[in-house]
Amino acid sequence: MSEESTDNVTFQRPSSTYENLSTRFLQKDRNFQRQYAHLYAERLCSMRPRLLETAKRRWGESVVMRKLYEMKAEEKCCIVGTLFKSMELKPSILKEISEDHNLVPQPARDKYIADSDTLILEDELQRIVLVGNVDVQKAITGVVVAVSGHERDDGKFEVDDFCMADLPVQLPPKQLDEDRYVVLVSGLGLGEEGHHLMNLQLLLDLITGQLGSPEEQEVYSKVVRVIIAGNSLSRNTQQTDVLSTAKYLSRKVKAGTVEAVKALDDVLAQLASCVAVDVMPGPSDPAFCFLPQQPLHRCMFPQASVYPTMQSVTNPYEASVDGVRFLGSSGQNITDIFQYTDMEDGIGILEATLSANHIAPTAPDTLACYPYYNEDPFIMSECPHVYFAGNQTKFQSRIFKGNAGQKVLLVTVPRFVSSHACVLLNLRNLQCTPVVFSSNIGSE
Repeated sequence: MSEESTDNVTFQRPSSTYENLSTRFLQKDRNFQRQYAHLYAERLCSMRPRLLETAKRRWGESVVMRKLYEMKAEEKCCIVGTLFKSMELKPSILKEISEDHNLVPQPARDKYIADSDTLILEDELQRIVLVGNVDVQKAITGVVVAVSGHERDDGKFEVDDFCMADLPVQLPPKQLDEDRYVVLVSGLGLGEEGHHLMNLQLLLDLITGQLGSPEEQEVYSKVVRVIIAGNSLSRNTQQTDVLSTAKYLSRKVKAGTVEAVKALDDVLAQLASCVAVDVMPGPSDPAFCFLPQQPLHRCMFPQASVYPTMQSVTNPYEASVDGVRFLGSSGQNITDIFQYTDMEDGIGILEATLSANHIAPTAPDTLACYPYYNEDPFIMSECPHVYFAGNQTKFQSRIFKGNAGQKVLLVTVPRFVSSHACVLLNLRNLQCTPVVFSSNIGSE
């Protein structure tokens, strides 16, 4: 239990209850001999009962439920299946082959959408092209949906309406009688030169009680946990040329990752000495890139790992803090969907994944993930109270309300390396605000 003090007053950091709920994201073995088709089949099988229930509530108990092979021409019916976008510009192995043969490779793009894209619905046995009341460019590959309509003479399915499963049950959050806070921060970018390091130190000093007015110290003394949502290291620390360097020369090559990890260890040690901290891996961190990413090994943090308050966790990550259920990722899922839809808003994409009841629907099609066989851990089995994504371009927040009264706070956490901002979230009322740091004008 830490104390923050000024010359006249001392503040005691309150204790909090905590439960790590990320067990399903921990890999018990690594078997890459399996096919990814098993993951799609398990996703459809798990989601189908929830979709059927939602469809009957939306279109009535008398709605005709069919599988694709059971459809009759012009019969109005409901089909449950997995969406797949056929995209001409989507990168493929053919791009790599063309580069090997010195052909003109496909140019890099921010988005891979085109007017020629088509939307397909597939179940266990067949697939069919969807047309009608459906927006192809906002659809996300891998989402399980129920569509209502009929099969046309040309073999395509005319969609009249569609729906996704209702959100799962949400337990009511614990009622707190005082303010308690969680700090969300991502994209620390250690190893990258820049003035953001001074701003990072301001953040550390504010949380640990070495900075700020008595009023600010009183607020930050109530921070019970800090969640670092990936990309703690800069992408510049990854030296891919080391892999192609001769062994006797590679000894002279000092990887930037080593110094960056030492700096991260120092950051975590400062935080963990005063407050509980969870560190998630991200795409630029020294962790296996496939989702779910496994916790960073504690041996990388000799200073911070001596504190029981320092915890290395998975990405995605789920936990309960004082009865408030958090679920979030380091942002790969949002970035990937951005590239394959016309959605521009990070908070809108985050809401779309929540509506789909799935953290990473584009995995494994365009987002690398482990080939699960008997489960899909990315399916939301219980509705969170806070759903966040790290490493976004800007801070955004929004309350999403489910049909059964669920209330979910959506939060996009900006990259600290560019925004110099973290997010302060109040567990008592689920209000959150960005806190911006500047070494020139102090903190806001």
